[in-house]
Amino acid sequence: MAPQPTTAQLKHDIDRGRGGDKVDVIDPATAPLGTDDEAAGTPPGPEARKLAYDEEIGSSPVTSERTDSDHAVTIYVALVLALVATVSFAIWLA
Repeated sequence: MAPQPTTAQLKHDIDRGRGGDKVDVIDPATAPLGTDDEAAGTPPGPEARKLAYDEEIGSSPVTSERTDSDHAVTIYVALVLALVATVSFAIWLA
């Protein structure tokens, strides 16, 4: 039987991007995950933690590679090269 995930493990996995919606970076929280429940005197039980873990992480693929869906750098380089080519062509014509 697999051990029950804790709120700290869930936060760690979310911060590492294992949920698929964040990059691997530490996210300093003012109130760490689960603090509100514990402060109210009702810490999440094993079932609630398991459900939260399954919802957040579930069977998301764990990859160490960053999938780059943001092409901002490529677009920026292409625009700079186009500008350089345009200026060079204008100088050549003059």
